Amino acid sequence: MIRKIVDPPRFIWIILALPGFRMTNSLLSGAIGPEGQPTEEYLLHTSGESAAQIMILAMMITPFRMMFPKNKFWAWMLKRRRYIGMAAFVYAVFHTVLYIVDMGTVRAMLNEFTALGIWTGWLAFFIFIPLAITSNDFSVRALGTSWKTVHRFVYVAAIATLVHWIFVHNNIGPALARFVPLALLEGYRIWRTMNPKSMAGA
Repeated sequence: MIRKIVDPPRFIWIILALPGFRMTNSLLSGAIGPEGQPTEEYLLHTSGESAAQIMILAMMITPFRMMFPKNKFWAWMLKRRRYIGMAAFVYAVFHTVLYIVDMGTVRAMLNEFTALGIWTGWLAFFIFIPLAITSNDFSVRALGTSWKTVHRFVYVAAIATLVHWIFVHNNIGPALARFVPLALLEGYRIWRTMNPKSMAGA
């Protein structure tokens, strides 16, 4: 009974859409942020953080799957990793649109584009675009072994996102709290990949 509920793609999409429902409600109602920020400013930060956190979740799945190869939950998550990655992209698009609306003009955006916290955000977003476009079975078949090469750029996007988060918020703590666990898990993944014999009997 439980599998009939959680196995269809719509289940994971509903879970991933929950932050979006809350943001949409805030946008329509004009609700202010928890710290008294204007609605647009609150949603700008919330959408960006949601995109980053969902991206981190998608990247954590493979290391956790390697760590717990017999765990059914991580096997279930691995099959849905593309959905999670696409959700991260959708929130990144929402974040970008809110930023463009907030800035108002192209001149205003160009004036601050060279700031480290800004161009790294754009870099991450432009990397996300080809990753999102190729997150389907057709692209996997068409690109062959090149597909993994393309999708390894997610690591560049992750680093750019980290820098963007730190310098936009001018606060290193919250960003590191999200990215350090990812870095540790990726370190573990690299170690396991370089030491395949360590997986024997897992």
